[in-house]
Amino acid sequence: MKLKKQVTVCGAAIFCVAVFSLYLMLDRVQHDPTRHQSGGNFPRDCQFALGGKGQSPDLQMLAVYSLLPFDNQDGGVWKQGFDITYEPNEWDAEPLQVFVVPHSHNDPGWIKTFDKYYYDQTQHILNSMVLKMQEDPRRRFIWSEISFFSKWWDNISAQKRAAVRRLVGNGQLEMVTGGWVMPDEANSHYFAMIDQLIEGHQWLEKNIGVTPRSGWAVDPFGHSSTMPYLLKRSNLTGMLIQRVHYAIKKHFAATQNLEFMWRQTWDPDASTDIFCHMMPFYSYDVPHTCGPDPKICCQFDFKRLPGGRINCPWKVPPRAITDANVAERAQLLLDQYRKKSKLYRSKVLLVPLGDDFRYDKPQEWDAQFLNYQRIFDFLNSRPNLHVQAQFGTLSDYFDALYKKMGIVPGMKPPGFPVLSGDFFSYADREDHYWTGYYTSRPFYKSLDRVLEAHLRGAEILYSLALAHARRAGADGRYPLSDYSLLSNARHNLGLFQHHDAITGTAKEAVAVDYGVRLLHSLTNLKRVIINAAHYLVLGDKDAYRHDPAAPFLSTDDTRPSQDSLPERTVVKLDTLPRFLVVFNPLEQERLSIVPVLVDSPHVRVLSEEGQPLPSQLSAHWGSATDVVPDVYQRGWLRSPCCPQVSVLARLPALGLRVLQLHKSFNGHATLKSSVRLYLHGRDLPVRKQEAVPVHVFPATADDFCLENQHLQACFSGHSGLLQSIRRAGEEREQRVSSEFLVYGTRTSKDKSGAYLFLPDGEAKPYAPKDPPVVRVTEGPLFSEVTSYYQHVQTMVRLYNVPGVEGLSLDVSCLVDIRDHINKELALRFSTDIESDDAFFTDLNGFQIQPRRYQRKLPLQANFYPMPAMAYIQDMQSRLTLHTAQALGVSSLGSGQLEVILDRRLMQDDNRGLGQGLKDNKRTCNRFRLLLERRATANKVQDGRPISFPSLLSHITSMHLNAEALVMAVAQEKMAPPALRSFMPLSTTLPCDFHILNLRMLQAEQDDSLPSAEAALILHRKGFDCSLEAKNLGFNCTTSQGKLALGSLFQGLELGSLQPTSLTLMYPLGTASNSTNIRLDPMEIATFRIRLG
Repeated sequence: MKLKKQVTVCGAAIFCVAVFSLYLMLDRVQHDPTRHQSGGNFPRDCQFALGGKGQSPDLQMLAVYSLLPFDNQDGGVWKQGFDITYEPNEWDAEPLQVFVVPHSHNDPGWIKTFDKYYYDQTQHILNSMVLKMQEDPRRRFIWSEISFFSKWWDNISAQKRAAVRRLVGNGQLEMVTGGWVMPDEANSHYFAMIDQLIEGHQWLEKNIGVTPRSGWAVDPFGHSSTMPYLLKRSNLTGMLIQRVHYAIKKHFAATQNLEFMWRQTWDPDASTDIFCHMMPFYSYDVPHTCGPDPKICCQFDFKRLPGGRINCPWKVPPRAITDANVAERAQLLLDQYRKKSKLYRSKVLLVPLGDDFRYDKPQEWDAQFLNYQRIFDFLNSRPNLHVQAQFGTLSDYFDALYKKMGIVPGMKPPGFPVLSGDFFSYADREDHYWTGYYTSRPFYKSLDRVLEAHLRGAEILYSLALAHARRAGADGRYPLSDYSLLSNARHNLGLFQHHDAITGTAKEAVAVDYGVRLLHSLTNLKRVIINAAHYLVLGDKDAYRHDPAAPFLSTDDTRPSQDSLPERTVVKLDTLPRFLVVFNPLEQERLSIVPVLVDSPHVRVLSEEGQPLPSQLSAHWGSATDVVPDVYQRGWLRSPCCPQVSVLARLPALGLRVLQLHKSFNGHATLKSSVRLYLHGRDLPVRKQEAVPVHVFPATADDFCLENQHLQACFSGHSGLLQSIRRAGEEREQRVSSEFLVYGTRTSKDKSGAYLFLPDGEAKPYAPKDPPVVRVTEGPLFSEVTSYYQHVQTMVRLYNVPGVEGLSLDVSCLVDIRDHINKELALRFSTDIESDDAFFTDLNGFQIQPRRYQRKLPLQANFYPMPAMAYIQDMQSRLTLHTAQALGVSSLGSGQLEVILDRRLMQDDNRGLGQGLKDNKRTCNRFRLLLERRATANKVQDGRPISFPSLLSHITSMHLNAEALVMAVAQEKMAPPALRSFMPLSTTLPCDFHILNLRMLQAEQDDSLPSAEAALILHRKGFDCSLEAKNLGFNCTTSQGKLALGSLFQGLELGSLQPTSLTLMYPLGTASNSTNIRLDPMEIATFRIRLG
């Protein structure tokens, strides 16, 4: 790569010629400049992003935000609302129908660990439930967390199980949502959201024979529009949400819009609509669910009867219901019911009755159910009151509503509004915005995504290996029992999607418990991948022997403990060649730089056929100025947080590529990188290594640039930070300057904590005590700039590779703020893109939601979740920040994009946790920065509340989130058996198709073994064609959503193909002989298949 100020010497010119001829040899990529996204390649596929076919919704959340004053006026007894009045005769013609829904909200980990909650509380709740529900057939109860329910099920008698099935069968007990957990909707990725839903639904179907009909989400801190899509695709017909900004609740209550059909922004034909009920008041507890006055509602929470452990903060206790007081008590409660009912369009009313971990003692069941039944009996026996009150499940409520409206479940009730958009960011009172948890505990948010990528890779490779083994009759020798490791990893990943887990809002000891589970599963998944890869690359399958004590391949890295960063494995070179197996978990072929740590600089890399591959040797740095002795990285090897030998290799889609490493004293084998170290006047000892030349410059450098054939990136000589990017063939450089900033917290009583972000004003520049050490590495395959600051080490890398890798900048930040007090570290990019107040963030890695910076709201209200990407744009350019872990993001000024990297807070923020955030770890945050040119943008299109990434952007995100896994053949002393690269796909998948998962389903009898069937889940991505992508360097075609599945897997036959609902509960249509399928853009489709 070239420099503006000086030319780097590659060694002799002949090497350079050799390397580029190798490139050409490798690069069998069709470069056809006439085919690019804005051209004739995808004419019909481009119409989708332009949209505009469907009718626009009645409620568009971006518009609602612009409309509302957010003035927080005192509303009287309903403090965040208004005074509700009614006429006594309003129900004469049509009586009020009240459904009181008893529930117990069980967090799978928060103040206590999952297991401790189970033993202390949850098992008692469920045991009492079986006992108490059988006492009176009018009683009802709902349950949602299958993680707890399945653990309990494993510990109860056959007799008790039969009783549960009876309760479910006769409608007394309803399983709502039916996911493994009630997931966070801000930080969770759609792969994991779907996976935990499948786990729960499959468990329910297998053990109880029930399919959930209604969704129940009372506690996630804000709601994503991805959830209604997933529930609708799983055949649920109604859903409920609770934690929504109090100003939005008030506005929707005033306009009777608390119930609506929730529709996806891209949906042209209402096929994604699902009925949604929004709870109107502050909380899901009893004081805030019977009506607008908590002082009155609290008197009807009979767990708070005098003499108990909890009481009513409004100082008026509940009274047990007797013949003497029932008339007065019932009338008081009915008044609340009627007032609440005025906020809704129908004469059917939902009244939840429960709270966290309620109903754990028989006495509480008696207190609630007996007292309420007395009230119901009184109300129902007085026709002049025009009310019918009863216990009900969530679906009882929805069914009564649909019946009253004269429609079947799933249809739009006449006169009800259609809404599109989401419900972030959430504030429960004043300016207390829950935007801190978008970043809290980023170490675990990152580990979550590493586990997710490994789970997807392991599922797919296990499914393929098993199908090939069965076809060869070798499944007797294959470790089928790996299925239980997959199953366990699904459960642990699912558990972590809980709204107090991935959010970073649990107690420290609970966070450790989650971490131990995640690491345990990560280790197991590496084993599953190794076992599958071993079978698939063996030339002679008959020679396959599984030996758990001596795995055939070694793992790419190890983590000594749940809170440590990965340590890369060093491959020892000797006289015999060492073989590597590289797994590409993407469904697209990729040309990638594969990094390998080796113990000798004398190394050459060959393909399995013995052809030399381009590779670059660089030092592995332990610190800013220390080279780790005897460890060399061949290229950018794995995690960008710590440097390594790098090989340019073409990796087959979802396949395994075999490479060889040879010890070689022929100096021409590997191209060396050169290093310049700028000490900025600091007196630091530098430990060098002969193999890689290091030039030390004591003083500050001038600004400098790195470039490849696509981009030139320029940096500040003083800070080492990025200043600008220029795309090849363009005159103008685009200012993209990066800086670190620090937010403090308020001095008043309310301070930032795990949930809340309450800054003390705008961010201040990060001011470390010493200037940074800046290290510039240059080489033929990649160059990088690393800046070492006191609390953050940042690296920007530019790959000199044809194709996707070379079109964006690889950015990583190794953050350690353990000596900070009440500070949050942010990274801001400032550009001259004229984005005004508009920016775009993704929801769950599934879709893009346009945002507006609202000046009328405080700074913290303008932060949003960023699980996968955020971008800003104007008519000419789009700048996208891709992320490998969920973090909070905003654009606080035109042309800016900023992300919160970590937060250390010394106090609780009064939301029940009782702790600050003081358990920070050294955390590596990984990003890709992509600058694209907009070719055909227009104002009309940009004004619409819908946006999509480009295809290049989608693929860049996949590269970042699904790294290639490098596994060395463990035998060092003898030559391994013949190995062959494995290429599972016989055709190239259209590049807007993503194989979300291919997972074996469990056997009927033994849930630790796989059945003959698998679930294939496909997602067709929606993309924007207005971004120019000439010479993408990958042969990208789309097919109007058509795919021939029958011939997709090489060497395997598709025995059957049954389209199903998302979680496989319902067959869709009949299983046809045709294996050709078609998906609409944005559609996620599940198929039950048999491969063999």
